Amino acid sequence: MHPALDSDALAELRRPRPYPAVSVVMPTHRREPDNAQDRVRLRNLLARAAKAVQDDPSVTRERRADVLEQLERAAAEIDLVHAEDGLVIYAAPGEHQVWSVARTVPERVVVADTFLTRNLVAAQAAERPYWALTMAADRMSLWSGGPEQAVEHTADGFPLTRSLEDPDAERKEQVGDLPSSFRDEDARTFFRDAHEALRTVLAADPRPLYVIGEAPAVSLLEETGSLPQGTTSLHHGGLGRGPEAAVRKAVAPLLAAHEAALTATVVAELDAARGRREYAGGLDEVWKAVKEGRIRLLAVEEHYRAAVRDHGDHLEPVDSSDPGTRDDIVDEIVEQALETGAEVRFVRDDTLAGNGRVAAVLRY
Repeated sequence: MHPALDSDALAELRRPRPYPAVSVVMPTHRREPDNAQDRVRLRNLLARAAKAVQDDPSVTRERRADVLEQLERAAAEIDLVHAEDGLVIYAAPGEHQVWSVARTVPERVVVADTFLTRNLVAAQAAERPYWALTMAADRMSLWSGGPEQAVEHTADGFPLTRSLEDPDAERKEQVGDLPSSFRDEDARTFFRDAHEALRTVLAADPRPLYVIGEAPAVSLLEETGSLPQGTTSLHHGGLGRGPEAAVRKAVAPLLAAHEAALTATVVAELDAARGRREYAGGLDEVWKAVKEGRIRLLAVEEHYRAAVRDHGDHLEPVDSSDPGTRDDIVDEIVEQALETGAEVRFVRDDTLAGNGRVAAVLRY
Protein backbone atom coordinates (compact mmCIF):
# COMPACT_ATOMS: atom_id res chain seq x y z
CA MET A 1 0.00 0.00 0.00
CA HIS A 2 1.12 3.55 -0.63
CA PRO A 3 2.56 4.95 2.64
CA ALA A 4 2.73 8.69 1.92
CA LEU A 5 0.05 11.07 0.73
CA ASP A 6 1.25 14.48 -0.44
CA SER A 7 0.23 17.22 -2.86
CA ASP A 8 2.22 15.73 -5.75
CA ALA A 9 0.55 12.34 -5.28
CA LEU A 10 -2.91 13.95 -5.23
CA ALA A 11 -2.18 15.94 -8.37
CA GLU A 12 -1.13 12.73 -10.16
CA LEU A 13 -4.28 10.95 -8.99
CA ARG A 14 -6.51 13.74 -10.31
CA ARG A 15 -5.37 13.48 -13.93
CA PRO A 16 -7.82 11.83 -16.38
CA ARG A 17 -7.48 8.08 -17.01
CA PRO A 18 -8.52 5.86 -19.90
CA TYR A 19 -12.04 4.63 -19.23
CA PRO A 20 -12.86 2.71 -17.06
CA ALA A 21 -11.14 4.16 -14.00
CA VAL A 22 -12.52 2.31 -10.96
CA SER A 23 -12.56 3.75 -7.43
CA VAL A 24 -13.51 1.53 -4.49
CA VAL A 25 -13.88 3.30 -1.13
CA MET A 26 -14.48 1.36 2.08
CA PRO A 27 -14.52 2.12 5.81
CA THR A 28 -12.19 -0.15 7.81
CA HIS A 29 -11.61 -0.84 11.48
CA ARG A 30 -8.42 -0.87 13.52
CA ARG A 31 -9.44 -3.34 16.21
CA GLU A 32 -11.43 -6.46 16.97
CA PRO A 33 -14.27 -7.31 16.87
CA ASP A 34 -15.24 -4.58 14.37
CA ASN A 35 -12.53 -5.52 11.89
CA ALA A 36 -13.97 -9.04 11.49
CA GLN A 37 -16.44 -7.68 8.92
CA ASP A 38 -13.82 -5.89 6.80
CA ARG A 39 -12.64 -8.86 4.76
CA VAL A 40 -16.19 -9.85 3.74
CA ARG A 41 -17.11 -6.25 2.94
CA LEU A 42 -13.99 -5.85 0.83
CA ARG A 43 -14.71 -9.02 -1.13
CA ASN A 44 -18.27 -7.85 -1.83
CA LEU A 45 -17.18 -4.38 -2.92
CA LEU A 46 -14.52 -5.73 -5.27
CA ALA A 47 -17.09 -8.12 -6.77
CA ARG A 48 -19.44 -5.18 -7.24
CA ALA A 49 -16.71 -3.19 -8.98
CA ALA A 50 -15.80 -6.12 -11.23
CA LYS A 51 -19.46 -6.60 -12.20
CA ALA A 52 -19.80 -2.90 -13.06
CA VAL A 53 -16.87 -3.21 -15.46
CA GLN A 54 -18.06 -6.52 -16.92
CA ASP A 55 -21.59 -5.20 -17.53
CA ASP A 56 -20.49 -1.96 -19.21
CA PRO A 57 -20.96 -2.36 -22.98
CA SER A 58 -18.67 0.61 -23.72
CA VAL A 59 -15.64 -1.20 -22.27
CA THR A 60 -13.62 -3.20 -24.79
CA ARG A 61 -12.68 -6.80 -24.07
CA GLU A 62 -8.99 -5.89 -23.76
CA ARG A 63 -9.62 -3.06 -21.30
CA ARG A 64 -12.08 -5.16 -19.32
CA ALA A 65 -9.49 -7.90 -18.85
CA ASP A 66 -6.81 -5.33 -17.96
CA VAL A 67 -8.87 -3.55 -15.30
CA LEU A 68 -10.14 -6.79 -13.75
CA GLU A 69 -6.53 -7.96 -13.47
CA GLN A 70 -5.56 -4.64 -11.86
CA LEU A 71 -8.36 -5.08 -9.29
CA GLU A 72 -7.02 -8.55 -8.47
CA ARG A 73 -3.51 -7.20 -8.04
CA ALA A 74 -4.77 -4.43 -5.78
CA ALA A 75 -6.67 -6.94 -3.65
CA ALA A 76 -3.47 -8.97 -3.19
CA GLU A 77 -1.68 -5.89 -1.77
CA ILE A 78 -4.29 -4.99 0.85
CA ASP A 79 -3.24 -5.47 4.47
CA LEU A 80 -6.35 -5.40 6.66
CA VAL A 81 -4.35 -6.51 9.71
CA HIS A 82 -2.84 -3.01 9.91
CA ALA A 83 -5.92 -1.16 8.66
CA GLU A 84 -6.65 2.43 9.63
CA ASP A 85 -10.08 4.07 9.28
CA GLY A 86 -10.54 3.92 5.52
CA LEU A 87 -9.35 2.13 2.41
CA VAL A 88 -9.26 3.58 -1.12
CA ILE A 89 -8.56 1.34 -4.11
CA TYR A 90 -7.94 2.56 -7.65
CA ALA A 91 -7.76 0.48 -10.82
CA ALA A 92 -7.50 1.64 -14.43
CA PRO A 93 -5.92 0.22 -17.59
CA GLY A 94 -2.28 -0.46 -16.80
CA GLU A 95 -2.31 0.62 -13.14
CA HIS A 96 -3.67 0.09 -9.65
CA GLN A 97 -3.13 1.80 -6.29
CA VAL A 98 -4.17 1.12 -2.71
CA TRP A 99 -4.34 3.84 -0.04
CA SER A 100 -5.01 3.50 3.67
CA VAL A 101 -6.23 6.66 5.39
CA ALA A 102 -6.72 7.71 9.01
CA ARG A 103 -10.17 9.13 8.32
CA THR A 104 -13.61 7.52 8.05
CA VAL A 105 -14.85 7.18 4.46
CA PRO A 106 -18.23 6.21 2.96
CA GLU A 107 -18.66 2.92 1.11
CA ARG A 108 -18.63 3.58 -2.64
CA VAL A 109 -17.86 2.05 -6.03
CA VAL A 110 -17.42 4.56 -8.87
CA VAL A 111 -16.55 3.89 -12.53
CA ALA A 112 -15.53 7.00 -14.49
CA ASP A 113 -12.65 8.51 -16.45
CA THR A 114 -11.03 9.93 -13.29
CA PHE A 115 -10.41 8.51 -9.83
CA LEU A 116 -12.56 9.63 -6.89
CA THR A 117 -10.03 11.59 -4.81
CA ARG A 118 -12.12 13.66 -2.40
CA ASN A 119 -11.67 11.23 0.48
CA LEU A 120 -7.89 11.29 0.09
CA VAL A 121 -7.96 15.08 -0.15
CA ALA A 122 -9.91 15.35 3.10
CA ALA A 123 -7.61 12.82 4.77
CA GLN A 124 -4.52 14.80 3.79
CA ALA A 125 -6.04 18.09 4.95
CA ALA A 126 -6.89 16.54 8.33
CA GLU A 127 -3.55 14.79 8.75
CA ARG A 128 -1.53 17.76 10.11
CA PRO A 129 1.88 16.22 9.34
CA TYR A 130 5.06 17.45 11.02
CA TRP A 131 8.81 16.93 10.99
CA ALA A 132 10.75 16.09 14.15
CA LEU A 133 14.55 16.34 14.14
CA THR A 134 16.11 14.35 16.98
CA MET A 135 19.73 15.23 17.65
CA ALA A 136 22.61 13.46 19.34
CA ALA A 137 26.32 14.15 19.10
CA ASP A 138 26.80 11.22 16.71
CA ARG A 139 23.41 10.89 14.97
CA MET A 140 20.72 13.13 13.47
CA SER A 141 17.38 11.48 12.73
CA LEU A 142 14.41 13.05 10.95
CA TRP A 143 10.92 11.76 11.68
CA SER A 144 7.84 12.20 9.50
CA GLY A 145 4.94 12.36 11.92
CA GLY A 146 1.17 12.46 11.90
CA PRO A 147 -1.74 11.80 14.28
CA GLU A 148 -1.13 8.05 14.51
CA GLN A 149 2.56 7.42 13.88
CA ALA A 150 6.03 8.78 13.24
CA VAL A 151 8.23 7.14 10.59
CA GLU A 152 11.96 7.72 10.33
CA HIS A 153 12.85 9.58 7.11
CA THR A 154 15.63 7.67 5.39
CA ALA A 155 16.27 9.85 2.34
CA ASP A 156 17.85 13.23 1.56
CA GLY A 157 20.94 12.29 3.57
CA PHE A 158 19.10 11.21 6.73
CA PRO A 159 19.99 9.79 9.12
CA LEU A 160 23.35 11.55 9.49
CA THR A 161 25.97 9.78 11.59
CA ARG A 162 29.57 10.33 12.65
CA SER A 163 32.11 8.65 14.90
CA LEU A 164 32.97 10.27 18.23
CA GLU A 165 36.23 8.33 18.60
CA ASP A 166 39.29 10.58 18.84
CA PRO A 167 42.61 8.71 18.55
CA ASP A 168 44.28 11.51 20.52
CA ALA A 169 41.56 11.78 23.17
CA GLU A 170 43.68 10.49 26.10
CA ARG A 171 46.44 13.08 25.60
CA LYS A 172 43.95 15.91 25.08
CA GLU A 173 42.12 14.94 28.27
CA GLN A 174 45.40 15.00 30.25
CA VAL A 175 46.21 18.52 29.12
CA GLY A 176 42.63 19.74 29.42
CA ASP A 177 42.21 20.22 25.69
CA LEU A 178 39.36 17.73 24.98
CA PRO A 179 36.46 19.75 23.58
CA SER A 180 32.76 19.12 24.21
CA SER A 181 31.01 16.77 21.77
CA PHE A 182 29.07 19.80 20.57
CA ARG A 183 31.91 22.33 20.39
CA ASP A 184 34.71 20.94 18.26
CA GLU A 185 35.07 21.69 14.57
CA ASP A 186 33.91 18.19 13.60
CA ALA A 187 30.67 18.83 15.47
CA ARG A 188 30.15 22.14 13.68
CA THR A 189 30.68 20.45 10.31
CA PHE A 190 28.29 17.67 11.30
CA PHE A 191 25.59 20.16 12.29
CA ARG A 192 26.13 22.22 9.12
CA ASP A 193 25.55 19.08 7.05
CA ALA A 194 22.40 18.32 9.03
CA HIS A 195 21.13 21.88 8.63
CA GLU A 196 21.67 21.76 4.86
CA ALA A 197 19.90 18.40 4.57
CA LEU A 198 17.03 19.71 6.68
CA ARG A 199 16.66 22.77 4.43
CA THR A 200 16.36 20.48 1.39
CA VAL A 201 13.58 18.45 2.99
CA LEU A 202 11.63 21.49 4.19
CA ALA A 203 11.88 23.18 0.80
CA ALA A 204 10.26 20.15 -0.83
CA ASP A 205 7.71 19.49 1.92
CA PRO A 206 7.12 22.41 4.34
CA ARG A 207 5.63 21.35 7.68
CA PRO A 208 5.81 22.42 11.32
CA LEU A 209 9.26 21.48 12.64
CA TYR A 210 10.14 20.21 16.11
CA VAL A 211 13.83 20.20 17.05
CA ILE A 212 14.65 17.83 19.92
CA GLY A 213 18.01 17.40 21.66
CA GLU A 214 20.17 18.41 24.58
CA ALA A 215 20.46 22.17 25.12
CA PRO A 216 23.99 22.42 23.61
CA ALA A 217 22.82 20.54 20.51
CA VAL A 218 19.80 22.81 20.02
CA SER A 219 21.99 25.89 20.48
CA LEU A 220 24.55 24.67 17.96
CA LEU A 221 21.88 23.99 15.34
CA GLU A 222 20.43 27.48 15.86
CA GLU A 223 23.91 28.99 15.51
CA THR A 224 24.52 27.02 12.32
CA GLY A 225 21.72 28.73 10.39
CA SER A 226 18.20 30.05 10.53
CA LEU A 227 15.29 27.69 11.08
CA PRO A 228 11.77 28.16 9.65
CA GLN A 229 9.49 30.57 11.47
CA GLY A 230 7.42 28.70 14.02
CA THR A 231 10.02 25.99 14.67
CA THR A 232 9.63 24.62 18.21
CA SER A 233 12.65 23.43 20.21
CA LEU A 234 12.59 20.88 23.02
CA HIS A 235 15.55 20.18 25.33
CA HIS A 236 15.36 16.40 25.54
CA GLY A 237 18.34 14.12 24.96
CA GLY A 238 18.65 10.46 24.12
CA LEU A 239 16.40 10.36 21.05
CA GLY A 240 18.98 10.40 18.28
CA ARG A 241 18.01 6.83 17.45
CA GLY A 242 14.38 7.05 18.51
CA PRO A 243 12.51 4.81 19.03
CA GLU A 244 9.29 6.01 17.43
CA ALA A 245 7.21 5.68 20.60
CA ALA A 246 9.65 7.90 22.54
CA VAL A 247 9.71 10.51 19.76
CA ARG A 248 5.91 10.65 19.64
CA LYS A 249 5.71 10.93 23.43
CA ALA A 250 8.15 13.86 23.40
CA VAL A 251 6.30 15.64 20.61
CA ALA A 252 2.76 15.03 21.92
CA PRO A 253 2.51 18.06 24.27
CA LEU A 254 4.03 20.30 21.60
CA LEU A 255 1.44 19.11 19.07
CA ALA A 256 -1.37 19.72 21.55
CA ALA A 257 -0.18 23.26 22.21
CA HIS A 258 0.21 23.91 18.48
CA GLU A 259 -3.30 22.61 17.75
CA ALA A 260 -4.81 24.71 20.55
CA ALA A 261 -3.13 27.84 19.18
CA LEU A 262 -4.33 27.12 15.63
CA THR A 263 -7.88 26.51 16.86
CA ALA A 264 -7.92 29.77 18.77
CA THR A 265 -6.72 31.58 15.65
CA VAL A 266 -9.42 29.97 13.50
CA VAL A 267 -12.20 30.87 15.93
CA ALA A 268 -10.95 34.46 16.13
CA GLU A 269 -10.83 34.72 12.32
CA LEU A 270 -14.39 33.43 12.02
CA ASP A 271 -15.61 35.93 14.62
CA ALA A 272 -13.86 38.79 12.81
CA ALA A 273 -15.29 37.67 9.46
CA ARG A 274 -18.79 37.65 10.90
CA GLY A 275 -18.35 41.30 11.89
CA ARG A 276 -17.18 42.16 8.35
CA ARG A 277 -20.04 40.18 6.75
CA GLU A 278 -17.48 37.86 5.17
CA TYR A 279 -18.73 34.75 6.94
CA ALA A 280 -20.62 31.58 6.00
CA GLY A 281 -21.81 28.99 8.51
CA GLY A 282 -23.56 25.65 8.18
CA LEU A 283 -23.75 23.28 5.22
CA ASP A 284 -26.10 25.33 3.01
CA GLU A 285 -24.17 28.60 3.23
CA VAL A 286 -20.75 26.97 2.97
CA TRP A 287 -21.78 24.70 0.05
CA LYS A 288 -23.05 27.72 -1.89
CA ALA A 289 -19.90 29.74 -1.16
CA VAL A 290 -17.51 26.94 -2.09
CA LYS A 291 -19.26 26.36 -5.44
CA GLU A 292 -18.77 30.07 -6.16
CA GLY A 293 -15.08 29.91 -5.22
CA ARG A 294 -15.51 32.55 -2.51
CA ILE A 295 -13.95 30.73 0.46
CA ARG A 296 -10.58 31.91 1.79
CA LEU A 297 -10.52 29.83 5.00
CA LEU A 298 -12.63 26.74 5.65
CA ALA A 299 -13.00 25.36 9.18
CA VAL A 300 -14.44 21.86 9.70
CA GLU A 301 -14.90 19.78 12.83
CA GLU A 302 -12.65 16.74 12.74
CA HIS A 303 -15.30 14.00 12.60
CA TYR A 304 -18.18 15.91 11.05
CA ARG A 305 -19.93 14.04 8.25
CA ALA A 306 -23.33 14.66 6.67
CA ALA A 307 -25.43 12.76 4.14
CA VAL A 308 -27.64 15.10 2.13
CA ARG A 309 -29.82 15.38 -0.92
CA ASP A 310 -28.96 18.38 -3.09
CA HIS A 311 -32.07 20.29 -4.13
CA GLY A 312 -30.07 23.02 -5.87
CA ASP A 313 -31.08 25.88 -3.59
CA HIS A 314 -30.53 23.94 -0.36
CA LEU A 315 -29.17 20.69 1.08
CA GLU A 316 -31.58 18.36 2.85
CA PRO A 317 -30.12 16.08 5.56
CA VAL A 318 -31.11 12.46 4.85
CA ASP A 319 -30.16 8.94 5.82
CA SER A 320 -27.05 7.79 3.99
CA SER A 321 -28.90 4.74 2.62
CA ASP A 322 -31.51 6.84 0.80
CA PRO A 323 -31.30 6.81 -3.02
CA GLY A 324 -29.78 9.92 -4.57
CA THR A 325 -27.82 10.69 -1.41
CA ARG A 326 -24.51 12.60 -1.39
CA ASP A 327 -23.03 10.80 1.57
CA ASP A 328 -19.68 12.60 1.67
CA ILE A 329 -20.77 16.22 1.17
CA VAL A 330 -18.33 17.49 3.80
CA ASP A 331 -15.39 15.91 1.99
CA GLU A 332 -16.71 17.34 -1.28
CA ILE A 333 -16.67 20.79 0.30
CA VAL A 334 -13.09 20.25 1.51
CA GLU A 335 -11.88 19.13 -1.92
CA GLN A 336 -13.61 21.98 -3.73
CA ALA A 337 -12.23 24.53 -1.24
CA LEU A 338 -8.68 23.29 -1.78
CA GLU A 339 -9.18 23.30 -5.56
CA THR A 340 -10.04 27.02 -5.39
CA GLY A 341 -7.00 27.88 -3.25
CA ALA A 342 -8.68 28.04 0.15
CA GLU A 343 -6.93 27.16 3.38
CA VAL A 344 -8.59 24.25 5.21
CA ARG A 345 -8.36 23.76 8.98
CA PHE A 346 -9.78 20.78 10.86
CA VAL A 347 -10.63 21.50 14.50
CA ARG A 348 -11.73 19.37 17.44
CA ASP A 349 -15.34 18.22 17.58
CA ASP A 350 -17.77 20.75 19.16
CA THR A 351 -15.40 23.67 18.48
CA LEU A 352 -17.89 24.91 15.87
CA ALA A 353 -21.07 23.78 17.63
CA GLY A 354 -22.50 27.28 17.27
CA ASN A 355 -21.43 27.54 13.62
CA GLY A 356 -23.15 24.50 12.17
CA ARG A 357 -20.01 22.31 12.50
CA VAL A 358 -18.55 23.86 9.34
CA ALA A 359 -17.83 27.56 8.70
CA ALA A 360 -15.82 29.77 6.37
CA VAL A 361 -14.15 33.11 6.00
CA LEU A 362 -15.07 34.50 2.58
CA ARG A 363 -12.93 36.39 0.08
CA TYR A 364 -15.82 38.75 -0.64
